[in-house]
Amino acid sequence: MSTGCRRSALGRLAFAAAGVVVSAAVVVSPVLKADATGNRGAQRCPGPAGPGPSACPGNGAPPSPGTTANSPALGAYLNYGPLGVELMKGLSNWLDGSEVRVGRTYLPGDRWSNIEGAPGFLDSWAGWRRAKADRLLVLNVPMMERNEGRLPDAEVRRLLRRAAAGEFDEHFRALAQRLVELGVPDTVLVLGWEMNGITYTHRCGPDPQDWQTYWRRIVSVMRAVPGQEFRFDFAPNRGADAVSWPRCYPGDDVVDIIGMDSYDQPRGITFDRQVSEPYGLQYHVDFAKAHRKPISYPEWGLYRNGDSVPYMLRMLAWMDEHKPLYESVTDYCPHGVWLCSTNPRASALFRAALSGRRGPDPASVPPGSAPPAPTAPPTPRPTPNPAPTPTPRPTPAPSSHCPCNRPELPR
Repeated sequence: MSTGCRRSALGRLAFAAAGVVVSAAVVVSPVLKADATGNRGAQRCPGPAGPGPSACPGNGAPPSPGTTANSPALGAYLNYGPLGVELMKGLSNWLDGSEVRVGRTYLPGDRWSNIEGAPGFLDSWAGWRRAKADRLLVLNVPMMERNEGRLPDAEVRRLLRRAAAGEFDEHFRALAQRLVELGVPDTVLVLGWEMNGITYTHRCGPDPQDWQTYWRRIVSVMRAVPGQEFRFDFAPNRGADAVSWPRCYPGDDVVDIIGMDSYDQPRGITFDRQVSEPYGLQYHVDFAKAHRKPISYPEWGLYRNGDSVPYMLRMLAWMDEHKPLYESVTDYCPHGVWLCSTNPRASALFRAALSGRRGPDPASVPPGSAPPAPTAPPTPRPTPNPAPTPTPRPTPAPSSHCPCNRPELPR
């Protein structure tokens, strides 16, 4: 670990937590229990008889006096639908009142009507965002329909050519209008995430030039909608993957944040290697600094190396040192810390390091920073319910009702 990491407050806390919590016989938090079949993805907080989960209790320890003033905005991916909003209360209580300021969800990528933000789909998230001025709504936006359709490169290349010519502009204009109408014009849009991989139809590799042109068109179209204040987050996978992600970078004028999805993989990799590998964590930080952009970690978590305390320790210290705008752990098995019982030691460390954080003093939030009320009430419509599509990657897809109930990804 670097000297800077060791000096950081979180680094000191994490090391202490590692010594106290992890060396002991760590067990899963009592609020998380597997179902009768032993399904690791079925954990739930004890809930009331009525609909919706209750908030899990904290661990009983008094909150620490820490604040989030110099810390990344804390988030987690818990569920893509309204349940995700409810689960954030439980996560906050589990962390002894730490404020979960980042709400992160995905638009379904099965059809264009859902990518446009179908009526009813984003209402709960918009209401959550409007409730407090310091909250951040982060929305992953597919750039293509049939986004997990495993289309061949030749077909993706043809789609990118059509996209670069403007054929799909109207879908993104509709999405921008929808978000403004919902009163969330300052949403962070993680557009075309993990574009350097092979999982998604919106991948960059088949034609980086047309992909860049398409990104630029989308941003131009969405920024032209009156009232918008969107920020666009360019978030590749860590490392080289199928194509080096700088080849996909569309330009500083159409990117507001440079993010990175970084899971603990492949098997056997050290954190030092995750930092130093080509297009890895250090390259990402340096690239963003050179382009004068803030960084983010929209997706991160445990994976191929299991319940890894070293990964959790180092990743938390890394983020504390480099101060991303926000971070969002993927909280379902095998990646997670609260809704997943298979990572008890890393989970205990995460909890010890992040418990008791409070949001900024309301007096410090500039007047008028809360988003406006919706300009028009949305028409109630059924929530889109696309069929799940299996994927070999760790990215949570919104095509499953709850990530906790998704089949575990291959390990």
